[in-house]
Amino acid sequence: MPHELTELKVNTVTRPAADPVEELTADLCVVGAGISGLSAAVAARRLGRSVVLADALPLLGGQCVNSIIGLFCGVYGNAPRYHRFTRGIFDPMFTDLARTNDIHFNKGHTVTVAYDEVVLGRWVENLVHSLGIQVVLGASVLRVEADGGRIGATTFATRHGLVRVRATGFVDATGDAALTWEAGLPCRVPERTVWGSQQIRLENLREEFKPEPAELVARIEEKATEYGLLRRDGLAFFFPGRNTAVMNMTHVEAPLEAVHASRAQLEGRAQADRVVEFLRREFPKAFGEARVRNYGFPGRRQTRWIAAVHQLSLEEVRTGYRFEDAVARTAWPIELHDRAEGYVWETFGPDHVHYVPLRSLIPLGAHNLVAAGRCVDGDAAALSSVRVMGPCAATGHAAAHALDLAGEGSVQEIDTGELRERIRENVDE
Repeated sequence: MPHELTELKVNTVTRPAADPVEELTADLCVVGAGISGLSAAVAARRLGRSVVLADALPLLGGQCVNSIIGLFCGVYGNAPRYHRFTRGIFDPMFTDLARTNDIHFNKGHTVTVAYDEVVLGRWVENLVHSLGIQVVLGASVLRVEADGGRIGATTFATRHGLVRVRATGFVDATGDAALTWEAGLPCRVPERTVWGSQQIRLENLREEFKPEPAELVARIEEKATEYGLLRRDGLAFFFPGRNTAVMNMTHVEAPLEAVHASRAQLEGRAQADRVVEFLRREFPKAFGEARVRNYGFPGRRQTRWIAAVHQLSLEEVRTGYRFEDAVARTAWPIELHDRAEGYVWETFGPDHVHYVPLRSLIPLGAHNLVAAGRCVDGDAAALSSVRVMGPCAATGHAAAHALDLAGEGSVQEIDTGELRERIRENVDE
């Protein structure tokens, strides 16, 4: 029922001479709200710690929600046993999404987990809200106050002004090691581009006519030049029964410079449009009426990462070296996207497992900063195997526990046996 109009006064204001700053204090500040940052924040809250969770995007969920990755990879081992490697945040997530039929488990050389990114996004928001995690969105790292390897506070720039967060411990889950970089600690960058992807969700498809993966790749190889396709392979991840699919068929630069990154995003979407035209014309039964439901944010694989106490090596991945301070495990292949036209895909055998040590999460010289997700340290090939969602979630979970054990001390001096006991389900079971 309409209400009677009442007077609403309008005030005139001017910007204060000094920048106003919102001040927050917490036990843990997690920077980056993708799967690794969410895992860290949730684990810390369940340990009874106060948490500030900041992200440069205006939304929670990072790449797994907002870049429409479409699959959780690296959570399970290889056929035929399909051992479950990572639990933590995935346990309630998988249970809840299965209840509404918004998740699907695909068995092949391993198990990949398809999901509805819209439903997952709301699930993440509800979880964070229910746990009382303080959230700062649209927040880019502006300044880091650090002394002797210990971060005291981080200031974020947001559209609403500056926010300064003081905390006992910090987790760098930014993907690009932004917190570590701004703290003045050493980082690593690849000598040449590791390509990202512009993912899209297509709808109005006819799943019963979908091409086999080999047929799709063969047609791309044959027609790439005609359609102006940069990448000469690609995958269509259909969600069973919904006639929708996430398309992973582009290669997009992932620069760290603002103008270049903005241009790459536009060029990536243009690539995706050419992919849609290719699919409509070459596979009309499956894709003839395809429409783009959503363009994801640019998906980034390997850009800049920390220089840690230990750099995980390709040899350690291939041999499945078991570290005493292991905090995550996976059997995901070497998947290095270091060429525009394609990528390296080196799979492992049925019983293979490889591990990520805590030392690969601790930046050189750091005492209260732990990295998680795709900015942990490894050589380029090793990192290409442990930057997927399963081990990313496990490293986030471990980062929270490591900082909890460190307290006011150094994360480099914690009892790794006690840490391993806390995270046993992600490294031993």
